[in-house]
This record gives sequence, structure tokens and C-alpha cells, in this order.
Amino acid sequence: MDRMIYLSMSGAKATMQRQETLANNLANVSTVGFRAELAAFRAVPVQGSGASTRVYALESTPGYDATPGQVTATGRNLDVAMKGAAWLAVQGLDGTEAYTRGGSLDVNAEGNLVTSSGLTVLGDGGPIAVPPDNAISIAADGTVSATAANGRSTSIGKLKLVTPEGPLTRGTDGLFRGADGDLSADAAARVQDGALEGSNVSAVETMVAMISAARQFEAQMKSLSTAEGNDKAAAQLLAVS
Repeated sequence: MDRMIYLSMSGAKATMQRQETLANNLANVSTVGFRAELAAFRAVPVQGSGASTRVYALESTPGYDATPGQVTATGRNLDVAMKGAAWLAVQGLDGTEAYTRGGSLDVNAEGNLVTSSGLTVLGDGGPIAVPPDNAISIAADGTVSATAANGRSTSIGKLKLVTPEGPLTRGTDGLFRGADGDLSADAAARVQDGALEGSNVSAVETMVAMISAARQFEAQMKSLSTAEGNDKAAAQLLAVS
């Protein structure tokens, strides 16, 4: 009887975690450069004497969907969409180097190039300082140029673009980091200026998955109720005997 309880309980818990992941994906369906979070589970036997027939669900190989999102032209000179597998290096709130596909950039009050969420954009030599009253343009290789009122254009830095050889690790802040530390800049990485890459989350598919997860949860809770009823019936039979 307790095997049924273990299966139903762990399955319900795993389904709740999956529902949370799907809800987070759906909430970011319009977030620029967002990568859909994936969740996978596997059955693991409970260790211990007399418990070898009991199993529970364990999260396995969590990651993200690396499929590129749809690129939309914006015409804004500070919008860039990373091409291929390239990522943009930024400085996280904890001071470490992190990577994002969100290329909506701006200039903060200190004159530094930042993302729309205020994170400092990193160049090959660190943060990129933008001269005041200059028009900014970004070339395909990530070179940032400032054009003064007299029409003179000057290169002020180059976006640090990286191309990971393997999957990155998503942090609790939503940014990605290399499994073995900071990545080296890729001179071959390219961006598309005046455009943004959208989220790769499909709202329709995510809604269908959420409905499916809700039905699975209901079935697992029904199994728990059935196990409880069977346990009560068995206890009554033993009491009679």
C-alpha cells in the first residue's frame, strides 16, 4: 500500500514543480531573449532496508531550450540580436560575468552602456563608456562607435560576444554563466543591429502543457485518496478478524 502512496506523492510533487516551471515560462513569453526552462524527472528507488520497492521522482538534467527566438526589426540603433549561438556578456548584480541574449541596450546616467534592466554591458576591455551628446551605432562584429555633432565617428569599444561550446548554467537571477567560469570572446560572433530576438516560449504549447500537468496532478491526488480508502478498508477487516 505504501508503494502506491510513495508513487502518488512523489509524482504529485514533481508535477507541481513542472507546473511552476511552465508558469515561469509563460510569464516570460514576451521577454526579450528569454530561453524556455526545461524540467525532467526520473524514478529513483528509496535506499534503505526494506524500502527497495519504494520509488520517488527526482529532478534530472534540468536545462533550457536553446532554440533561437524570432528576430524582429526595431530600427533602434541600440537594439542588437545575437546571431547563431552567440551570447552577450554583462555584469551581474553580484559582480560576476554573465551572459544574455537580451540585446535591448541603453546608456545610463553615468554614461555606461547597459541593458534595459540596468546591467552593465561588458566590452573586450570592460564596461563601455559612451561620450555625452554622441549618436551610438553598433556594427555587425559588435564594435560600438560614437558619432559627435560634427560628424566625426570614433570607436569606443567592442561588445564582448561569446559562443559557448556546451550548455550554459542558468542562475537564480535569470542570467547564464559558463560551467567552468568566464568564457573567452569570440571574434567570429556577430550581431544584427536594429533588431531584437524574442522569447522562444510558445504560449499555446505552454498552456497545453499546463493543462496536461493539472490533469496529472488530479490523477495523482486521486490515487492518494484511493490508497487512503484501501488502507481504511484493510484496517476494518483486520479489526473484525
